[in-house]
Amino acid sequence: MSTATAPDPAAGARWIRRFGAAREAGDAGSTGNTRIGEDTRARLLCLPHAGGAAGFYFPLHQVLAPDVEVLAVQYPGRQDRLREPGIDDVGALADGIVAALLPLPDDRPLALFGHSMGATVGYEVARRLEHGAGVRPAALFASGRRAPSRHREEWAHLKDDAGLAEELLLLGGTDGELLADPGLLRMVLPAVRVDYRAIETYRHRPGPELGCPIVVLTGSDDPRVTLDEAADWRRHTSGEHTVDVFPGGHFYLNDALGEIGALIRARLAAAPRTAFRAGSGSR
Repeated sequence: MSTATAPDPAAGARWIRRFGAAREAGDAGSTGNTRIGEDTRARLLCLPHAGGAAGFYFPLHQVLAPDVEVLAVQYPGRQDRLREPGIDDVGALADGIVAALLPLPDDRPLALFGHSMGATVGYEVARRLEHGAGVRPAALFASGRRAPSRHREEWAHLKDDAGLAEELLLLGGTDGELLADPGLLRMVLPAVRVDYRAIETYRHRPGPELGCPIVVLTGSDDPRVTLDEAADWRRHTSGEHTVDVFPGGHFYLNDALGEIGALIRARLAAAPRTAFRAGSGSR
């Protein structure tokens, strides 16, 4: 496991999106550098699923604003980063995200929320923060993903385009109109394939585990995560570990945003008001 790299002030603009305060302003959702109020308790960095983009988390921002500042990662190879080559290695993704995080202001705690592939990426980001930069996140919310040490042999990234599209259809969460449009499909499938290669070739490396709480969220009918696999996240922290099960499949969270927002808000309200000390080695 590689450690955190030196802060790169330019990295944040590429990797991290900050949503505007839509609930207060009534807008449709900007991604500008909107000022966050002094009463905002924490930052929540959200990491997308395979093929996903930062905008996936705008509805969660609407639920949590203005109590929690929601930031979202934009992986290379999609939307405004379409011309950049994708990254097919979870560790390299985590390194890029950590480099973008370190220049952030240290005025409030930082928690991580990752769904599906994003949960594993979030875990590796948390390891780098805690053991490379001396920063313990307030919590890791791991959604829709088995524990990093629970491996399955999966090869969706080797399928042809039709097979990969079928995989997306099986899991849900992808707009059916997009899957039915050959032009749009050709544009998004390269990023999907790179992400699938990253998560399907990921192997957990032994090393220091987390001390922060891990809050696991999973769908009761998720074909990619059993309850036993979800429970094994407990092996990856010396801190508190909980599992919350919601009705639904792999993208259960689309129908449970209110409950998820309440859970996140309650968890972060109970967290110590320890600021995110970027690169200082303190908590």
